[in-house]
Amino acid sequence: MLNFLARRIVQIVPTLFFVSVLIFSLQQLLPGDPALVMAGEERDPAVIEQIRQQYQLDQPIAVQYAYWLKGVLTGNFGESLRNKMPVRELIAQKLPVTLQLGSMAMLIAFLIGIPAGIVSAVKKGTAWDYGANLFALWGISTPNFWLGILMIFLFSIELGWLPASGYVPLTENWRASLAATIMPAFVLGNAISAVLMRHTRSAMLQVLESDYVRTARAKGLSERSVILKHALRNALTPVITLGALELGTLLSGAVLTEQIFSIPGFGKLIVDAVFNRDYAVVQGVVLVTATVYITLNLVADVAYILVNPRLRG
Repeated sequence: MLNFLARRIVQIVPTLFFVSVLIFSLQQLLPGDPALVMAGEERDPAVIEQIRQQYQLDQPIAVQYAYWLKGVLTGNFGESLRNKMPVRELIAQKLPVTLQLGSMAMLIAFLIGIPAGIVSAVKKGTAWDYGANLFALWGISTPNFWLGILMIFLFSIELGWLPASGYVPLTENWRASLAATIMPAFVLGNAISAVLMRHTRSAMLQVLESDYVRTARAKGLSERSVILKHALRNALTPVITLGALELGTLLSGAVLTEQIFSIPGFGKLIVDAVFNRDYAVVQGVVLVTATVYITLNLVADVAYILVNPRLRG
């Protein structure tokens, strides 16, 4: 296990370096001049020149990248042009919000999608199977914005059970925080649970036809033991991969849901930064998102080994 982790961590370093080069290079293709944006409406030539020198914008791209990479390695992602705040502080404020929302969404997706996929596979061809597939079709086909608006109308306006929008940090009031995030978390988890259900069903159907499952049944083991202890463990490998990738997607792809429920998360931060040409924020957010993606893939690989002991060799 330790050797495996060491090899994967060594592979992460060049991957992150390549990602950083790609982020910085593509950033240069965006239209607009950062110096003009920072100079404001007057655009005094002397001020523009001073800004270029201050932020090394008058240097070659390779030199600019070296300065930026040096700052990143020391935890300095630069300063936001719009908010006049260090990008590190903005990320520290917004990332926990989306992590909380994404974690709740994945928990909901796992609690719904995996049991539904198991039941659908075990009860293949029955009403349970058709019902689970109908649920999956609903989850995949329903737009997040429509479901979010519908839930606000029902649970906030009509019933008054939950707040329609806003966000409360967990550290301030955990009950109010859960009440504010349960609806957007369900909106995000609904679509993911449908995908998880289809993958779990497919994996379970394949495993249930394998030789070792037939052997376990021939030994007289109960059907529950065969399904949960033998079949499910081996069927979870593709589901773990999908779960890790979906959680990474939520970090930057929840912007529409965050907008509907007025949640100040990570996705909204990067979209606002792109529209405002806040280059330092875009670079910092994309780099952090890529790092989280890579880390989640590492976590998924470790989970493979824990779930399936045959991979430990």
